[in-house]
Amino acid sequence: MKHLILFSTLLFFFFISNGQASKQTFKAPNMQATIARHKTVAILPVKVTISYKKLPKGFDAEGNRLEELKQGINIQEGMYTYLLRKAKSYTITCQDVEKTNILLKKAGVFDKLDETLKDSICAILKVDAVIGASYAYEKTGSEAGAIAKSLLFGFGGSVASGLLIMHINDGKTGELVWRFTKEMNEGVFSSANDMVERMMRKVARNFPYEK
Repeated sequence: MKHLILFSTLLFFFFISNGQASKQTFKAPNMQATIARHKTVAILPVKVTISYKKLPKGFDAEGNRLEELKQGINIQEGMYTYLLRKAKSYTITCQDVEKTNILLKKAGVFDKLDETLKDSICAILKVDAVIGASYAYEKTGSEAGAIAKSLLFGFGGSVASGLLIMHINDGKTGELVWRFTKEMNEGVFSSANDMVERMMRKVARNFPYEK
C-alpha cells in the first residue's frame, strides 16, 4: 500500500512538472507601464515551420514552403478575428491584418520581418506595438491511420506536435515586453480556425492586454 501511495504521488508530480514545463511566460519588469501606452497594435504574419518525423513519399519542398506561408496568413487572420470578437475584453484595438500586410509589402519588408527591427516595423505600420508569433510543428503520425481510428473509435489522436511562441514588442523601443511559449498537439481534423481558437484560449489567461 505504501508503495502504491508513493508511486501515485510521484506520478502526480510528474504530470504537474510536465504540464508546467510545456508552458512558459516572460514579462519584462516594466511591462505594465509599457503596455499602458499601447492603444493600437498590429498582428504580424505568423512564421510557420512544417517538418515531418518521416518524410512522406513524393515530398515537395516548394509545396511545403507555400503551405507554411499559407498557414502563417491563416493563423494571423484567425488571431485577428479572435481578438476582434472579444474586443471588449481588451484594452487595445488591433489593426486590420489586410492593411498590415499591404503596408509591409509596400515597405518591402513583408518577406524580411526577421531582418527588420520591431520599432521600424511599428513605424511602418504606425502602431504602438506588434504581436508576432511562430508556430513550428512536426507531423508525427499517419493521418490515414488517425482517420481510421476516428471512424472506428470516435477519436483520432494526435498526428502532429508543435511549439507556439507568441510575443509583444513595444513600438517606441522595439523591446520585448511579453512572450508566451506553449507546446501544442494537433488532431487529424484540426483546421486553422479550430487550432487558433484553442491556441488563443490557452493564451488568454496570460494575455497582458486583458482588462
